[in-house]
Amino acid sequence: MPTWNHINFQDSGSPTMEQLMFFHDHTMMILIMITSFIMYIMITSMFNKNINKMLLEGQLIESIWTLIPMIILTMITIPSLRILYLMEEMDKPMLTIKSIGHQWYWSYEYSDFNDIEFDSFMMPDNNSNMRLLEVDNRMMVPMKMSIRMLTTSADVIHSWTIPTMSIKMDSLPGRINQSIMNSTRSGIFMGQCSEICGANHSFMPIVMESINIKYFIKWISNL
Repeated sequence: MPTWNHINFQDSGSPTMEQLMFFHDHTMMILIMITSFIMYIMITSMFNKNINKMLLEGQLIESIWTLIPMIILTMITIPSLRILYLMEEMDKPMLTIKSIGHQWYWSYEYSDFNDIEFDSFMMPDNNSNMRLLEVDNRMMVPMKMSIRMLTTSADVIHSWTIPTMSIKMDSLPGRINQSIMNSTRSGIFMGQCSEICGANHSFMPIVMESINIKYFIKWISNL
């Protein structure tokens, strides 16, 4: 049976995503109010028979419809800029992970742990629980820790994206982009390359598993 979750955001997995969802609700409330008001004015104008042929100007009403949009835009801009700076803040990350896009798979480097590297390929359908989304080697991260995510590309432009974590970074050849990530809960978070990078663009999924720090240390020790 269909639910509202199918047309809504995925459950947030990071503080930034929570703020983006709050901002979305805030903006949608303003848009609904504006749309309803405009529809009301249009409908009443269609049935309004009042005509004033001597009306040349209205300083008061012109001032009002100039100031009100300024106030509305300010109400939208201030929280938007706040979230933008929160997404870019990089305050002493405890772990750095680098993702490298290839045609058509991802590779990951944990440079803080003696240069641990591995490739992540999409698994065939007969071995996959999620079609076109499961990989053979997941990117493991400790939850509730500040992580710096770096990304680049070895060939063409890719895009490293996990919607639940509010991350979408372009992977550009010859350039490194970075973002901050902090998983608030354990779980498996999936994404896909969001840049058309070639014939097999849809066959390079991203799977991140957030686990407890003690299990993460055990996973690192076994590599």
